Amino acid sequence: MGYQRPETPKQAWDALLEGNHRFTTGDPAHPRQDIDRRESVAETQRPFAALFGCADSRLSAEIIFDVGLGDLFVVRNAGQVIAETILGSLEYAVEVLKVPLILVLGHDECGAIRATIKAQEGDLQSEGEFIHNIVARIAPTVERSYAAGKKDIDDITDLHIEDTIEDILSRSSLIAKAVKEGKLGVVGANYKLALGEIHPLVTHGEIA
Repeated sequence: MGYQRPETPKQAWDALLEGNHRFTTGDPAHPRQDIDRRESVAETQRPFAALFGCADSRLSAEIIFDVGLGDLFVVRNAGQVIAETILGSLEYAVEVLKVPLILVLGHDECGAIRATIKAQEGDLQSEGEFIHNIVARIAPTVERSYAAGKKDIDDITDLHIEDTIEDILSRSSLIAKAVKEGKLGVVGANYKLALGEIHPLVTHGEIA
């Protein structure tokens, strides 16, 4: 039986959850990673989901979701911080590649969020100009979390994932329109490094 690409937001999300379950239980299938798959996707790609996540080396998308070549359109930077190039990449995935799902994936003990917490407390020691730029983009979330009395990094990470999705939907009319029309689902989730598990936090669109 041949591979059937997930075509709806729910099918795509279910496929990711099933793959993550295989990964966490130690029974990965390593699908679509052979020579035939490599050759079949050489001329064109039809990923079933776009993933915007942190660049952390422990967050290898195809491994933790047990998928293969051509399955995921992956966009990553430190702390999954929104920028124009990120939005353009996600819009490309939606408009051109017709993905039915965008997953925004954060994780525990994120270095970018930890750096922003240190900056909030006046203890960030970094000379990198653009590291400070990343910190500045995450700072409003940390400040809002502190104002609500939540200073734990896990609470801040969850809020940052939610804020990131709100930023995507408010700034990209194309993505927001696709969600409204039922063509696209957007999920925000947190990845637990030690457990390997995906914990969904927020969903938009027809996921259930």
